[in-house]
Amino acid sequence: MLGGGSVAMVADLLWNPVEFSTGFATFDDLVSTGGITGMLPTVALVLCAMIFGTAMISTGMLSTVTTTLMSRLQGRFAVVGSTVGSGLFINACTADQYLSLIIGGNMFRNVYRRAGLEPRLLSRTLEDSVSVTSVLIPWNSCGVTQSTVLGVATLAYLPFCIFNWLSPLMSLLLAYTGFRIRQHRSVPVANPA
Repeated sequence: MLGGGSVAMVADLLWNPVEFSTGFATFDDLVSTGGITGMLPTVALVLCAMIFGTAMISTGMLSTVTTTLMSRLQGRFAVVGSTVGSGLFINACTADQYLSLIIGGNMFRNVYRRAGLEPRLLSRTLEDSVSVTSVLIPWNSCGVTQSTVLGVATLAYLPFCIFNWLSPLMSLLLAYTGFRIRQHRSVPVANPA
């Protein structure tokens, strides 16, 4: 089918939806694609999220919000709890997990340093509250992709994603108990943002 095709034919296959008919319905559904045009809504969502995040960082709005909120955090559980809550909130607002990870990392990097907490705790907490939960948010790029691929609404598969909604809760439990969390001497930070 593809042998001897011209460049125009290959470009057409990439750009437009492609339907295969092999006689096996399950295989046909798996290999048939929407092409680039089928991915454009997700690409547009990611681009809008990137523009929003860049505007937040460039204008200093993120720094202002961070300074105000983070100055009141005291203790390991408060820091980790605010990271989980902020991660979920930013993930819902930006609709993209990668941007949420970048913003969350920038917001909390100095807070963890000031509290004497390891950077890997920040990394793990962001992973548990952002990456893992992004498929549970219907308008997030991951949620949109998963629901489109599976053909099931996000809220329909949510109860079965036990790992995804249990991960942030486990982060909170571990922060509360202090299990395997190393605390260092706190480091003064000039700019808490």
